[in-house]
Amino acid sequence: MPRPKAAATLDDVARKAGVSTATVSRCLNAPERVVKATREKVMSAVRDLDYTPNFAARVMAAKRSFTIGAIIPTMDNAIFARGLQAFQEELHAHGYTMLVSSSAYRPEAEEEQIRTLLARGADGLLLIGHDRETAVYDYLERQMKPVVAAWSYRADGRIPSVGFDNRTSMRALAEEVIKLGHRNIAMISGISQGNDRARLRIDGLRDAMRAHGLDADALPLIETRYEIESGSEAFSELMSAPQRPSAVLCGNDVLAVGALLAARRMGLRVPQDVSVTGFDDIELAQIAQPALTTVHVPHREMGRRAALALIEMIESEGKGTSVNLPTFIEMRDSLGPSPSR
Repeated sequence: MPRPKAAATLDDVARKAGVSTATVSRCLNAPERVVKATREKVMSAVRDLDYTPNFAARVMAAKRSFTIGAIIPTMDNAIFARGLQAFQEELHAHGYTMLVSSSAYRPEAEEEQIRTLLARGADGLLLIGHDRETAVYDYLERQMKPVVAAWSYRADGRIPSVGFDNRTSMRALAEEVIKLGHRNIAMISGISQGNDRARLRIDGLRDAMRAHGLDADALPLIETRYEIESGSEAFSELMSAPQRPSAVLCGNDVLAVGALLAARRMGLRVPQDVSVTGFDDIELAQIAQPALTTVHVPHREMGRRAALALIEMIESEGKGTSVNLPTFIEMRDSLGPSPSR
């Protein structure tokens, strides 16, 4: 029986490609920093020799695992997909790997996943939003590992954030709704307990109502899970009230699509009979019928900037700087003038 061939080494690849071992390392860990001709020559040698980098040796030499954990609230829909993809792409370009897990919007699950990822040697963490127990932040500070929050900007947060202002973003959308003559306004929101993004979007709508002399405390509001069917059920309940709203603002596009489906079932025309708006501007918003007016969130830029922030904190041992990214209103077909205007 033939003896197994010895595994190729970094030196073997360097000799075959006619470059230094440092150049091979750059090609594997930061290919964008190597000219195309050299990169192709090195990668050809890697393939010919079946070279596999010695990850354990790299970890020991650098005293880092080159992995970053990301804990998101859900994988059930596309809310976080685009941003997380950009986050992963930027990490890969700098030689890092992403480990992702989902907390299902359960704080105790998120805390367990934080501890597990750090125990497995993650160099840093990406978390969503700022709502969590003080004890969790105390634990993160004791671990002295970089942590960044995304999808919610907070200047005074205990960890730096790369996100956007959910409150002012929803207020801007509500202002557009009110300008079109809507006075009977309702909202379908995600569950706000433990979710600062949902809570701040509710606050933003109420801010706009107060600014225009409307009774914000009387806002018809249903909090529910971020699911299409949940949005449909909430919309049906709102439209069964004695005084129907002329506009229903939804906490995200998933809920808004559910509202559109319910309107169709009830024989209501959107926006002629009732307007519906979303938040996030995921692809679902563009293909909905009618297309959703929504708040455009810079998902990819947020993911990319969050990755860069974490890498900078890991490699320079800095504290990190918060970034407030702009949003804008994407006006489409689901928002129109109030029927009573």
